[in-house]
Amino acid sequence: MAEKGVICGGCWLVDVNKVIDHWPGEEGIAVIGGETLQGGGPGMNLAVNLKRLGADFPVSAVGAVGNDAHGRFILDACARYAIDTAYMHVLAGERTSYTDVLTNQESGKRTFFHSPGANGVLSPSHFPAPLPAGSLLHLGAPGIHPTMDAPWEEEPNGWVAVLKQARKQGLATNMELVSLPAERTAALVKPCLEHLDSLIINDFEAGAVAGLETVQQGQTHVEAVKQAAQLILNMGVREMVAVHFPKGAVVAVPGREVLAMGSVALPAEEILCSVGAGDAFASGLTFGRLQGWDLEDSVRLGHAAAAVNLRSMSTNECLPVAEECLAMVATWGWRSM
Repeated sequence: MAEKGVICGGCWLVDVNKVIDHWPGEEGIAVIGGETLQGGGPGMNLAVNLKRLGADFPVSAVGAVGNDAHGRFILDACARYAIDTAYMHVLAGERTSYTDVLTNQESGKRTFFHSPGANGVLSPSHFPAPLPAGSLLHLGAPGIHPTMDAPWEEEPNGWVAVLKQARKQGLATNMELVSLPAERTAALVKPCLEHLDSLIINDFEAGAVAGLETVQQGQTHVEAVKQAAQLILNMGVREMVAVHFPKGAVVAVPGREVLAMGSVALPAEEILCSVGAGDAFASGLTFGRLQGWDLEDSVRLGHAAAAVNLRSMSTNECLPVAEECLAMVATWGWRSM
């Protein structure tokens, strides 16, 4: 698979990340303590992170941007990292999708204000055929792409149409999600499951798809997450369901007990911003698997990448190569599960 590369499709956007001193009430005011402009979305984050981790295989982009400053920002970043943009569509008259991401310094929690822009008109027709057989097609994120989220021809949504076509072309398929109301997540994602080789999601999203309560009073219920991962695997995902959360991750694969591994024991005072941490985990896990690492080592790299990301305001431009990433977090050790 690695020789053929990774195709990162769907959500390409710009994140305007801001750290605020507190969350104000309506008509109140908060002070912005830091601000960065970053490319974002599951498509772009995985593509850039794979390159920064040391990917020597091709990485390509499939998506849509506007002919504007944000669109050029994304294309310039792709050029810097040698990400192939032959499948990236620049749409005249459309604005590049962006998200204002506000991180509350007091709680560490994030709030997102999203403008769909060009992602709103992205459709299965923007995905070329054939794509390179043997590649991995990574898609994200259902729920914020109005055209892809709607029925497409005879399929329940555009995501299913793209995944089915990819499978017919001999591609492996992976998907990431964005946290939406549980009912909305389940309705969009369940039809996709039988067309996925892997799914990398967070604890809340896993509960939404599986129909289980995995987060209780803000705390992850690890046993429920393990049940959810196994249930989702049984619902049709072919090779792997990985679920990440602050304390660790669980991974369900066929033929073995669900794996549970604690995350890096990063001190709270080291955490600057959590934007992109989930994508960083997905990137490390995916990189390890593509390099032929065993599952445990791949999950460990996912956790290391997430920890490095947490220490930065950057969405996707903070990771070193994989070996350095693991070395950076070694002093903190690992949480028990």
